[in-house]
Amino acid sequence: MARASQTHSPSPPRLPVEDVAFRDLLDPRMKWGIRRARLQASLREAFQRSVGATVEESLFRRWATGKAGCRWAERRGLPRRSIEARLGQALIVHIDPRALIRDFNAKGVGGKRPSSSAFIWDGDWDQSRGDLRRGSRYRFISDLDEHRDDLSQTERFRQYRSRLESGHPWSSYQQGILLDTEEKILAYLRTYLGFLDDMATLGFNAELGKDDLGVAVTREGRLLKINRGLHRLAMAQRLGLATIPVVIRAVHRHWWERVVEGERGETALARVAEALQHTTPETQPGERDPGEDLGPIEWPAPRHPDPCADELS
Repeated sequence: MARASQTHSPSPPRLPVEDVAFRDLLDPRMKWGIRRARLQASLREAFQRSVGATVEESLFRRWATGKAGCRWAERRGLPRRSIEARLGQALIVHIDPRALIRDFNAKGVGGKRPSSSAFIWDGDWDQSRGDLRRGSRYRFISDLDEHRDDLSQTERFRQYRSRLESGHPWSSYQQGILLDTEEKILAYLRTYLGFLDDMATLGFNAELGKDDLGVAVTREGRLLKINRGLHRLAMAQRLGLATIPVVIRAVHRHWWERVVEGERGETALARVAEALQHTTPETQPGERDPGEDLGPIEWPAPRHPDPCADELS
């Protein structure tokens, strides 16, 4: 059973450890792209703070107090950020990472994605699931681990080298990285291997990534992985960590209506907070999965963090 965390809450924007770890790989030729990407993100955040948040909070309060427009606000899905501000720690549950094997795959529902600004999601999105055990992130992390003594033997190295040889080296404006030499490719891969080894020693640290590990609650009250943090989840799965914290970003309308039973405001949110403590990861395929279910995999033996790591660091 997933349990509510009493020590964490959805974290504000932070400088992620990967930005520091990749600093030596920053390429000056990427600086204008980096600035443009950061400017666009700053403008979006400024708009949200000045306009979006005010509108969302007004809609939420109308729903909570039963004023005109309350039904419309609930049909629209209620503002996610307003609910997060009130439920806080209750939205965070701890789960076994090797149980969180299903994610929302939009291909099974025609590519349609529910609004990320809404907390209540309609439709059959929860019936379209991918298998994270066979996803690109878990394959990537496992490949690094298995070829740690010679990363040039990994599938990702071959992919990046192929792009390099074709004259189109892999780049990321978000990270400011251009992998235009084999040495840079290897350094990039060693950085991810370092993340894995740090987690093996120190355990999972939710403060180290750009984003929390988001999940959504299905109509049956199960958890599906959504949005980012897939590399960190794959590392936790590879290592067999006992638990990791995930953050509820959305819930299916059927689940919401069954839990709140027509209530609004504090009563409804209290019922949601209590019910979230009983959510567990979805492990079964869905009716609208875009791919064939290939069954289980054999996980490697768990590598537990060193209990003395905090004393030594």
